Amino acid sequence: MTAVVPLTPAFVRGALRLEPTARGVAPHRLPAWALAQAADPQLSMVEAQGAGVRIAMRTAATSVTLTAHRTRVTYAGAPARPDGSIDLIVDGDVVRRTRTSGGTTTELDMVTGQPTVIPGDDLVATFDGLPARVKDVEIWLPHNETLEIIEVTADAPVTEAPLVGRRWLHHGSSISQGSNAARPTGTWPAVAARLGGVELQNLGFGGAALLDPFVARVMRDTPADLLSVALGINLVNSDLMRLRAFRAGLHGFLDTIRDGHPSTPLLVVTPLHCRIHEATPGPGAFDTEAIAEGRLAFMATGDPAEVPAGRLTLESIRTETTRLVAERQATDPHLFLLDGLTLFGAADEAAHPLRDALHPDAETHRFIGERFAQHVFTHGPFTS
Repeated sequence: MTAVVPLTPAFVRGALRLEPTARGVAPHRLPAWALAQAADPQLSMVEAQGAGVRIAMRTAATSVTLTAHRTRVTYAGAPARPDGSIDLIVDGDVVRRTRTSGGTTTELDMVTGQPTVIPGDDLVATFDGLPARVKDVEIWLPHNETLEIIEVTADAPVTEAPLVGRRWLHHGSSISQGSNAARPTGTWPAVAARLGGVELQNLGFGGAALLDPFVARVMRDTPADLLSVALGINLVNSDLMRLRAFRAGLHGFLDTIRDGHPSTPLLVVTPLHCRIHEATPGPGAFDTEAIAEGRLAFMATGDPAEVPAGRLTLESIRTETTRLVAERQATDPHLFLLDGLTLFGAADEAAHPLRDALHPDAETHRFIGERFAQHVFTHGPFTS
């Protein structure tokens, strides 16, 4: 027999909205009202990418098939981004991986911004030879591509899978979304979640962790047992605000979260080390010399002399965030701070250079996730 998996929130985990399409559903990690407030093409692109989104079921099926259509963005003149990965987890273990293919590709000219759209076919990913017993199966979607789910089928009946543990809601930048990770289960939040035995909801948005009030309201209204925010790098490389606005914005962001989660453990993570923005403000820009050499890299273009006047750097954000959290802890015993340099510091960047000067590679995602689990789930504020 062939069972069709319902494309509902009970089976599609990690998405906050399932947009009906002509053939299936498109998972989104933000509600439509939040996107309308942002009116930002960058956020609209990355929130539709499936970081932390997976199809979960309990079944005795020996074969499961996903039919989908992907959408991806590449950059003209830069090396082609590797195809996305779809990972299969059985009873907590990653047992299979397949690459995405086909779909619709939008190639952006980094100089003019002009897009070129290249159409392609649907993808069909079949996972055969699964154990012939009742088991919990998860299909993790690509963290850096948009996937329209057309159909999921199994050769045995399916039911809802139980949650793997407490619900962890995390917000951050492209590093949290998983930029340069090789697979969806290899992003640092996914690594940490599996080690911590928790159910991940990933609100990592590439280029868009900007203290947006609507994200704080989404976090306020989303059920969660554990909360964390990692803010800093996008505020620097976007050159969006000055120190005075950052302080008020972070207070307001945390206040809003606390309106819905007054006593839920809430962890604030200061920025990981990034050499180009440690003491140099934004805006960030593409490194044109690197692009001429056929590689994608970023650079900081701000003037360090303007830091005393309030231009943001990673160093100044760490200092102010540490001070602000300490102030709030006097009345909030469930608020915690984690120094991002304990996850990835200067010595780590020297040993594991950021290949595009901004994002960790696959191996570095793994050890950041392991360190987070050790500091937060094993011996820290999220200890069960």
